[in-house]
Amino acid sequence: MKKSIVFPILFLAVCFFFQNVSAQTHEGNPFIKGKLMADPEVLFSEKTGKVYVYPTGGNVKPNTFGVYSTEDLVHWNYEGIVLDLKDVPWAKSLPWAPSIIEKKANGKYQYFFYFCSDVKIGVAVGDSPTGPFRALDKPLIAERPAAAPHGVQIDPDVFQDPQTGKYHLFWGNSYLATAELNDDMVSLKPETLRVLNIPGFFEGAHIFFRNGFYYLTWSKNDTRSVEYQLRYAYSRSIDGEWIIPEDNLLLFKIPEKQIYGPGHHSVLQIPGTDEWYVFYHRLRLPLRNGSWDRELCLDRLYFEKDGTLRRIIPTREGITEPVSLQR
Repeated sequence: MKKSIVFPILFLAVCFFFQNVSAQTHEGNPFIKGKLMADPEVLFSEKTGKVYVYPTGGNVKPNTFGVYSTEDLVHWNYEGIVLDLKDVPWAKSLPWAPSIIEKKANGKYQYFFYFCSDVKIGVAVGDSPTGPFRALDKPLIAERPAAAPHGVQIDPDVFQDPQTGKYHLFWGNSYLATAELNDDMVSLKPETLRVLNIPGFFEGAHIFFRNGFYYLTWSKNDTRSVEYQLRYAYSRSIDGEWIIPEDNLLLFKIPEKQIYGPGHHSVLQIPGTDEWYVFYHRLRLPLRNGSWDRELCLDRLYFEKDGTLRRIIPTREGITEPVSLQR
């Protein structure tokens, strides 16, 4: 065979080999590269048709909240800062774990952004999922409920009950409280305040609904621990008894894959489908004892036929093929 033919063939073979190796080892997680972030809150916006993620951290400017957007869960764009604590009269530091909801009334969309600062919970309002959000002059929640023996006021989770249309807020670390929101979305109905008895609950509550079941999911252990994990309970009523399965472990470390401390999550349903995804953070490698170094991940969420949740398998591959948000 002539040298002029051999070299091109060898070149193509080498390219094909490395292309296949690259495809086999491609890592979609973390889905935003090179950023230390945690506590991802996910929102699908009917207004824009895009998915947005609001994390703790990840901004060049400290004491701010930012947002990332995507049209396919694979390609992400940084949309900038949505709230700066310098514009919040009562807040100084510790911008943690936000939650957001889109509300449409009289043909107009509004966005209500619940956030942590200085171990209190505030709320800000905007007309776009990318902000800017305008915070109220006072925190929404500044004190621990009387029925909670200990814990702090962080990790809000806002939820609309699809069966009643009512809006609820859940929150707390070392306790779990809930109350119904007034129509203004920036104040609570005090008569609805309850502290729930959920054995094993620690922080990061997230509520979602599917096929007649309400799912209460949460994080257990310290976020800096390799033992950080997700647990869950379910119920037929948002106000009813929460059933904790005998094995309610939902997401846990996989040392052989170098995956540690997955937790503090939110859940996305692709509109018009029964396709679900979980957004969470895990500890960044190399592990440093007691480190806050975390990164954002994304994997599929599945249900068993009886409605219970299938254990999530955290992956390094994540989501690598574009997902259509319009079905």
